Amino acid sequence: MAKVAVYNMEGKEVEKIDLADSVFGVEVNEHLVHLAVLQQQANDRQGTQKAKTRSEVRGGGRKPWRQKGTGHARQGSIRAPQWTGGGVVFAPVPRDYSFKLNKKEKRIALKSALSSKVADEKFVVVDELKLDEIKTKKFAEVLKNLNVNKALVVLNDMDTNVIASAANIPGVKTAQTNEINVYDILKYDTVVTTKAAVATIEEVNA
Repeated sequence: MAKVAVYNMEGKEVEKIDLADSVFGVEVNEHLVHLAVLQQQANDRQGTQKAKTRSEVRGGGRKPWRQKGTGHARQGSIRAPQWTGGGVVFAPVPRDYSFKLNKKEKRIALKSALSSKVADEKFVVVDELKLDEIKTKKFAEVLKNLNVNKALVVLNDMDTNVIASAANIPGVKTAQTNEINVYDILKYDTVVTTKAAVATIEEVNA
């Protein structure tokens, strides 16, 4: 088991805890990590792009001029793709980009992402994150004490004071343990998590 330091909100080390190797010490599966990121980005795509083909553009019902004898190239419709205002060749249509990963693959990808943060020493554990009021300045001070800049802050429960205080800090995102995903873990430089959240993550993913 890997040991990590636990800090308080002032940035002082208060204890050390063991991280379960089954969650935070697995061999990183880069292929599944890549697929998990790809899946999230694909699922976020709206897929609402649309352009009209020549059969859908209004007008162009009759032949613009006779087939022979005019000196022009032969044309069948003013809504053919080569005409201004004509249809689009192989026009994009609305589609669903999403695809699925099974539960086992998702879990391995998540463990891999967490393990990579621990290995890179970009995983910071705090004994607790509690604020008496919504105060962005106070939460910014906590991050400064922990020597953290761009961070994903993982909470064990819905703490509105912390969530609202972090909302206006650029490069910082809060998430609960049931919301964390591979994309966010990799996107943010450091993962800051409470001691309680670590226990929940281990319990769910062990």
